[in-house]
Amino acid sequence: MVEESHLARVIDPAGGSWYVEHLTEDLARVAWEFFVEIEAAGGAVAALDSGLVAEKVGEVRARREADVAKRKAPLTGVSEFPDLNEKPVRRTPLPPAVERGGLPLYRPAEAYEAHRDRSDALLAETGSRPTAFLATLGPLAVYTARAGFTRNLLAAGGVDTVDAGPTETAADVVEAFGKSGSPVAVLCSSDTLYDERAAETAAALREAGATHILLAGKPREPVPGVDGHLFAGCDALAVLDDVYTHLEGSK
Repeated sequence: MVEESHLARVIDPAGGSWYVEHLTEDLARVAWEFFVEIEAAGGAVAALDSGLVAEKVGEVRARREADVAKRKAPLTGVSEFPDLNEKPVRRTPLPPAVERGGLPLYRPAEAYEAHRDRSDALLAETGSRPTAFLATLGPLAVYTARAGFTRNLLAAGGVDTVDAGPTETAADVVEAFGKSGSPVAVLCSSDTLYDERAAETAAALREAGATHILLAGKPREPVPGVDGHLFAGCDALAVLDDVYTHLEGSK
């Protein structure tokens, strides 16, 4: 685009764009309303001392935390497209923060990083990361989309995955599950194959020792034996908490 469309030569790419002007107007209006509210409270110092600013910031933070947990606000490289094999950047750590009161520091990635730290600690101790088993049903073309989604979500918390590969029966899945060494299994396939094989496979996995069975997607009908679901908009941090609980409880 730079070479063929001269993108870099445009002085103001968004000039005259309705959406930019609209967003600018919205931002200015909301900012002015907050400014007036602070002035009515007695000014910036009074608003800070009374807790008004902390309350407003807390409301925004709560909404942002919920969006980050559900990956509606994606953090590239953290909650989306994480790389379990990335090499850490070696840097001189910052000096300890000085306690001065005021508003707390907040980094949206912290909750995911806490899980990644758990995973790194286990890797350093045992040579392997916590691992979940993907119970893939049917051929590769049928399960690959939901298996990929599941890998991405679990990797955001430092959980590695192994899958059964193409399977035709519940026995095929259970055989692969036995080799995985994981008590956590996630069914991955299409809605059609869920109707045909999910309940049977979940029961077989439970019989084989699975303590926590999830299903990728939202099936048309509830699947007996399934403990929870992974889907776009689910609480990924809650899913990771549950997965770690069962992985650590199996030791």
